[in-house]
Amino acid sequence: MKYPSGYIAVIGAGSWGTTLASLLAEKGYGVVLWAFEESLAEQIETNKENPVYLSGEPLCKDLHATGDLREAVAHARYIINAVPTQHIRAVFAEIAPHIKNDTIVISASKGIEIGTLQTPSMVLKEILGRPVSALSGPSFAREVIAKLPTAVTLAVEDQKIALLLQELFNTDYFRVYTHDDSIGVEIGGALKNVIAIASGIGDGLGLGHDARAALITRGISEITRLGLSLNAKVVTFSGLSGLGDLVLTCTGPLSRNYTVGYKLGQGMRLSEIVSRTPSVAEGITTTQSAFELSRRQGIDMPIIEQVYLTLYQDKPPIEAVRALMNRSPKSEFNGY
Repeated sequence: MKYPSGYIAVIGAGSWGTTLASLLAEKGYGVVLWAFEESLAEQIETNKENPVYLSGEPLCKDLHATGDLREAVAHARYIINAVPTQHIRAVFAEIAPHIKNDTIVISASKGIEIGTLQTPSMVLKEILGRPVSALSGPSFAREVIAKLPTAVTLAVEDQKIALLLQELFNTDYFRVYTHDDSIGVEIGGALKNVIAIASGIGDGLGLGHDARAALITRGISEITRLGLSLNAKVVTFSGLSGLGDLVLTCTGPLSRNYTVGYKLGQGMRLSEIVSRTPSVAEGITTTQSAFELSRRQGIDMPIIEQVYLTLYQDKPPIEAVRALMNRSPKSEFNGY
């Protein structure tokens, strides 16, 4: 396949990668979307639809797809990573020698790598040896593909590149704000998925709106504490990639992580939930990484801890709730 000069390669054909690829193709850019499954790449290329992760949603007719990873990146001017966090290292280690030196890389994945406890942009920067921008914020793929108003954050080190990328992504329904705090943006985007599992558990147990409001508020407190220990900026967590993304994911039924929690609250086992879910719920693996990261940083994160115990040590959800409610009395803003 012959791609136009300066095209954009989107690596990962899940719902979010597919949505971003279609959005950019509709703006008139040459875009190629890489899918791990060759059969899925063929379906997207031929039918302009992703029947696995975005069924029923027509994609831009000018969008191209391939199952050839090296071909996808060989001459790309921009590369957007939309690979599930735990697979980023393997995918990009394979293609790093084939990426041009002047290619600009943006990560749209949310999570923390197990073992290294690195965010997606950290993993990519280590492999590629160049700055990597981070796109995050409250954005359900199905709402963006339907052109419903959405606003997100793009964290970029270089201000000139920030303005270039802002123009690259901006549309009349997808508004991009720039920021310079990559670690804060990515920590907010990763840990909100863990809090969303907790929110789903609460709703599955029928704990009510008061409990959900408390969970969101104390959740952003935990996320902020961890972020500050990693030298993030406190203001980041009151923005789109912090509180904005947390509220959306903890309250929206389109959230995969909320849905996992809801089913746990209703009594389903995690293994059963995962086996019935084609899309990746990043919060499941991020829970393990976040728990380990909190221990490494010496940060008290009781919600994260109870979600970890529920997912990985089979603690009954209602007992996790009791453990949170019966903790020793605290000052709300202790430690800030």
